[in-house]
Amino acid sequence: MTAPFDLTTVDDLLSTTRAVRKRLDLDRAVPDDVILECIRLSQQAPTGSNMQNWRWLVIRDADTRLGLAELYRSAGGEYLAAAAETASEGQIKRVMSSANYLAENLEKVPVHVIPCAKGRLTSENSVGDWSGMMGSIYPAIWSFQLALRSRGLGSCLTTLHLGHEAKAAELLGIPDDVMQIALLPVAYTKGTDFKPADRPPVERIVHVDRWGNKPG
Repeated sequence: MTAPFDLTTVDDLLSTTRAVRKRLDLDRAVPDDVILECIRLSQQAPTGSNMQNWRWLVIRDADTRLGLAELYRSAGGEYLAAAAETASEGQIKRVMSSANYLAENLEKVPVHVIPCAKGRLTSENSVGDWSGMMGSIYPAIWSFQLALRSRGLGSCLTTLHLGHEAKAAELLGIPDDVMQIALLPVAYTKGTDFKPADRPPVERIVHVDRWGNKPG
């Protein structure tokens, strides 16, 4: 049976949609219609009980972006500095260098997108509650990022600003019954030649029927 899609293109999109930080173009404007189109596509992602409780906040205002960046650096500065200091050579060190670059330049990224979920969980909620809540928003976030990549834009899913979630909510006017999930800096990318990342063989992370049983 013939596949309904060009698998080469689909596989390339899925395997090269990277967390982009240093290659975000800080000087090129991002049109509103592109962001809205990508969010519109993300609405096709599945949600638990078809609740469709996604909410999206798109921030363009320079002063607001600066305010978010300051909260981000305040919440994550010590972590980023320590991680960069202790990171070994190779991929981890490159990632931490990239993460610190983003923290230092976050307010310069032309668009910040904060995906939110209607409803709020606490430490009293069960693992199932948390899994259901996150499982109802993260597929949409990933669809949004894939849609960005297919249009020449990049992003990086970050959560450090949530260390000051209440202050961010006050800054952005987010009501108490809406929970921020992440912050995605969005911009066109400098080039589109992203490559698959180095990952372990799939046989190393897959178990069959019972934990410890390896495939094959």
